[in-house]
Order: sequence, then C-alpha cells, then structure tokens
Amino acid sequence: MVLIRTFIAVDFPPEFKEKIVEIQSKLDDFNLKIVDPDIVHITLKFLGDVGENKIEPIASALDGIESPSFDAVVRNVGVFPKPQYIKVIWLGAEGSFAQLHDNVESALEPFRFKKDKNGYTAHATIARARYVPKSRKEAFLNILDELKDVELGTMHVDKIKLKKSTLTPEGPIYETLHETRLK
Repeated sequence: MVLIRTFIAVDFPPEFKEKIVEIQSKLDDFNLKIVDPDIVHITLKFLGDVGENKIEPIASALDGIESPSFDAVVRNVGVFPKPQYIKVIWLGAEGSFAQLHDNVESALEPFRFKKDKNGYTAHATIARARYVPKSRKEAFLNILDELKDVELGTMHVDKIKLKKSTLTPEGPIYETLHETRLK
C-alpha cells in the first residue's frame, strides 16, 4: 500500500507573499531554515502518512463539514515553544480557525487520527531554527520584538485543502489533492 504524507491547510493569498519575504529577510542572519514564501500556509490538521485508499474517503468527510467562510487577520510574529528555546518562527492568524479546526477534527473522527493534544493555535510557519547561539539570541529576540505587531492584512477563508507533502533536500513540495469550499 502506498502511503502519502498529508495535512489539511488554508493557503495564504498571493498578495501576502511580498510581506512574508520582507519579514523573512529580517531573519537572514540567524542560520534559520526559511520556508519558501510560496508555500506558507495555516495547517488545520497534520494527518501524517495515510494510505492512498483513504484519500477519497477523507476528502468526502471534509466535504461534509458545515462551516461558514470567514475573514481572518494575519499579524504578529512569534515562536514555539518559547523565546528561550526557539524551534519555529510563525505568523499569527486571527479568525474562526479554532472552530474550523474542531469541525475538521469531528469530520475525521472515524479515521482515528490522533487529536491535537496541545490545543490548536492558528499560525503559519515562516522559518525553523536549528540552533540560535547564545551570542545571537539577544539580537534575535530584538528582531522578534520589532516584528511582533507586524500585520500582513485580512484574508477571506472560504476553502480548505487536503495536501500531499513530499519531503526533499531542498524543502517540501506540496500538492493539493482535494479542495473543500466552506459554506
């Protein structure tokens, strides 16, 4: 059986790309793995490796979601898990993402995917940190502080996408397997 690495996401509108590039350029000096601005997105649920035969039933389950479209504001730059130990640099997203995430979780219950145990925080990863040396940490935190109130703008969330992720040495390649329109 062929396994496909999959996740469910909301894509950013193309007009956010320039601002993402601008934010990422401020992070250039810190040996980060920058996410290609063309593929920055908000993950609603990471499914992991899924059997090819499950893609169609998952797509059907997503189509059954009764969730209204909504406007969302993308703003703020932050880190996970905490400023003292940085692994992920993200853009925050405000809108009905928690409700949408819960609807996705409910729709996928029959497939028995692991629930997100740390709760859900809507965000888009823009870079990953392997290691920020102590000597650079203060400079990094100052840049984060500068960026914390940055605003990319408002986007209309009217669809979610089931995506395939193929990992390559140059970074992941994403392919949309299915698109569900929100009501």
